[in-house]
Amino acid sequence: MPVYLIIDITVIDQDVYEEFVERVPAVVEQYGGRYLVRGGEVATLAGDWQPERIVVVEFDSSEQVQEFYASPEYQALVPLREQSTNSRAIIVKGYEYDL
Repeated sequence: MPVYLIIDITVIDQDVYEEFVERVPAVVEQYGGRYLVRGGEVATLAGDWQPERIVVVEFDSSEQVQEFYASPEYQALVPLREQSTNSRAIIVKGYEYDL
């Protein structure tokens, strides 16, 4: 069952964030992740949620997400992320249905 890593990002240091954005895709791909959403315009339909940037990455399993997140390659990038953003992340299991 696919699993989605959903990240709500507010950029606080654009220069450092650009370095993170340049380096992280290779690690995502190395651990089997596929970007579905990577920024772009956001429009609020209900409530008062006003995210600046949303990223959605699809993985094949929760284990795969955990391997990515705990990997030495990603952990080496965490200081860049923490220095350049305020972010929140969740993992959501996908829905399986019969066609």
